[in-house]
Order: sequence, then C-alpha cells, then structure tokens
Amino acid sequence: MANELRPCPCATGDRFDYEVCGQEVQVEHIKAYVCKPSGKSDKAVVVIHDIFGWQLPNTRYIADLLTANGYIAICPDFFVGKEFDDWLKTRDLDCLEADAVWKYLKEQCGRKKLGVIGFCWDGIAIRHLMMTYPQLKAGVSLYGLIKDSDDVSNLLNPTFFIFAEKDELIPLGQVTLLEQKLKQNCKVDYEVKIYPEQTHGFVHRKREDINPQDKPCIEEGRKDMINWLNKYI
Repeated sequence: MANELRPCPCATGDRFDYEVCGQEVQVEHIKAYVCKPSGKSDKAVVVIHDIFGWQLPNTRYIADLLTANGYIAICPDFFVGKEFDDWLKTRDLDCLEADAVWKYLKEQCGRKKLGVIGFCWDGIAIRHLMMTYPQLKAGVSLYGLIKDSDDVSNLLNPTFFIFAEKDELIPLGQVTLLEQKLKQNCKVDYEVKIYPEQTHGFVHRKREDINPQDKPCIEEGRKDMINWLNKYI
C-alpha cells in the first residue's frame, strides 16, 4: 500500500497566510513554537507537526486555536532542524524526543494536564505516545497514517481518530481494520470518525475561503478536536 512503502508522500493543501500569536523558544536542544492563553491555565497540548515542519503557518494556526480555547500549545521541531526525509534516515516515525517537552511544560509553563494532537505521518507517533505516556490524558490523530501491523490494544487514555473519506493516502479499508482492532482490544474511550467528501489534510491544510464547499467539514473537524480535548483533559 502507498503509505506502507512511503511514510508520507502528501503534498496537498493550501499554505495559510497567517500572523501567529505565539513565540519561538528553546526547549533544551529543540526549538519550539509556544502560545499561551491570556489567563492562567494548567492545561497543555503538544502539537506534532506534519512533514512540512514546525514553522508551517497552518500548524501554528491550529496551535493558536487551541490557545484560544484555553490551552498552552506547543509545537516542537521534532525533526530537530532537519528536513523530513533526512530525519527519517536516522529515526523511526515513533521515535520523538518528547521527554524534554513534557519537562518544559511542567517546569516553565506550570502544566498539570496534558494532551497531544498530530497530523498525517505522526498518526504512528500519536499511537505510540498514547501507549507509552500515561500523563497524556487525551490524544487526537488527524488523518494519521496506518500500518496493517499496528497494535492499538494498549492505548492508555482516550484517543480520537479523524479520517477523510477520499484520502488517497489512507484507504478506507485500513480505517475499517483499525476500528475493528480498537473494538476488539481497546480498553479506553476512543472514536473513529470519517468526514464525507474530504481529502487528506482537510482540517489544517485547506483554507475555507478557497474551498467554501468544504468549510462545514473543516469547522466540524476542528470543533470535534477541541471537544475531545475538553472532555478528557
């Protein structure tokens, strides 16, 4: 299958013309984009960027959207200064340097509650993190790549899976198989939702003004993401 052979061949969507609200910081050896609410908050969400990296305005828009809903949002440069293909030569998709980020959010931002969201390739990373770190109280995987060999039986906390009906990278058969595995083995809350007529990247890589026919699903996907985080964090 395409996404088994090529970890992330996506090159679709629009680049947002967006002025961000947060700032760049140094988290040990990793650069990161951080946005904080104007009021006090002890809730944080880690945003795992897609293959276009941590500086993509679209991803920072989603981080700012989280902040507008009361969360400290951080988008670290998990490629550590490299392009995706170069980073992948020395790493597995589920090998993220996350501990420094957890530490920064706790010590520098006062976070007590933590969640994670991610796009595309990091669907694999999201599942790994949600099976490894119990401090992650909720996860949202947005059109996250699936491998038939994926083990999803040990998710530690509630996880929401967003997929697009017409995603050429993620066949619906793979989504069905994932849902079957979750139904058989998962012991925590989960949801799998397929958005009709949508393509890969619709929540963060489609501009509503360019794609007005897709606006209801774009807004619904963002709202569903926020609602899931609000429910469990």
